Amino acid sequence: MTETAASAPLAIPSDIGATVERLSVEGSVWLSDHYMDLIIAGVVGAGIFFLLGAIKRLAARYVRSNEDFTGYRAIFGKAIARTGKFFMLMVSAELVVNFASAPTSLDRVVHALFTISVVIQVAIWLREIILGLIVRRTSQDPDQHETLENAMTLIRLFVTFILFAIAAIMILDNLGVDVTGLIAGLGVGGIAIGLAAQGIFSDLFAALSIIFDKPFRRGETISYDTTVGTIEKIGLKSTRLRAITGEEIIISNTNLLDKEIVNLTRLARRRTRFGIGVIYQTKPEEARRIPGLLRKIVEDNDAVFVRCGFVGFGDSSINFELDFDIMSSEYDVVFQGRHIIGLAILEAFNEEGLEFAYPTQTTFTAAPDGEMILPYPEGGFAALVSKD
Repeated sequence: MTETAASAPLAIPSDIGATVERLSVEGSVWLSDHYMDLIIAGVVGAGIFFLLGAIKRLAARYVRSNEDFTGYRAIFGKAIARTGKFFMLMVSAELVVNFASAPTSLDRVVHALFTISVVIQVAIWLREIILGLIVRRTSQDPDQHETLENAMTLIRLFVTFILFAIAAIMILDNLGVDVTGLIAGLGVGGIAIGLAAQGIFSDLFAALSIIFDKPFRRGETISYDTTVGTIEKIGLKSTRLRAITGEEIIISNTNLLDKEIVNLTRLARRRTRFGIGVIYQTKPEEARRIPGLLRKIVEDNDAVFVRCGFVGFGDSSINFELDFDIMSSEYDVVFQGRHIIGLAILEAFNEEGLEFAYPTQTTFTAAPDGEMILPYPEGGFAALVSKD
């Protein structure tokens, strides 16, 4: 009994055997009834496979010959060049089984594989197109190249994860799997990761916002709050500026974008205002000459005169204001222009005998009965006025 049991062949379950036998019969009947359709479909399918392969090779050749280009043709060419052979094979197989009226079991298998190949291939195409558009959007600004290179690793990771996560869910859903729990799990996991790395992601997205929106670029001068500085580097987490006083300022990207930023580099001109006060002893006809004199000084020094005039009576001065524009976006040029015009005003006022006012105080002395007295020798008017 033992020897007989050991020498007996392995038993195959009856249901599996019946299924194999049924598939074999269906296959034989299908081949005998549709062999002409199968031959035609096979030829057409092979033609489609080689056609898709030729298109892929042409796209790859175009990409190799235009590696430095970032236009739309290059982007879509790179995407087509990433077409997989499995996708091309399943496209041909799907055509064959549909045209040749394949058995239901074979049709289901081929259709399932075709669905998987299409979803994966579309995810690959979308990944290449999205990354290509990102590179194209920023390639026009060479100053952002370093920041983009640092960010691309994370961008590729995020884009790949999101696209292929969606692809996996679509594949499972098409295969009849209940993906509700998987979607909920991914959502909870994403929320947990987002909360744990909230600060990092916030600065990262702020860096991407700077790259794409371009509120400022490296080398430009900006001001925010009380800080004025030149952008030296835009990183993934922080931006480095060089203040006009020389020190390096490091501020997080999120904190920087939350502020009101004034980009001084993009000014075609910079306006400067001088407040000028002259003494009350200035004669009216001399005061009337001041706006014209200041206008000539501004125009003689290659600046643009805006306005100048009397603005009020001060405690110890007659006040004028001068507005003029220096046609440059560079702070050093503006600073030097303001310096030259200021000294020219000082020189011209000295030549014209116009005196700048400064805080003064006049003291008068009175007797106990209120009568004004003169505590100085008669004829000494200068002793009346004491200037502090």
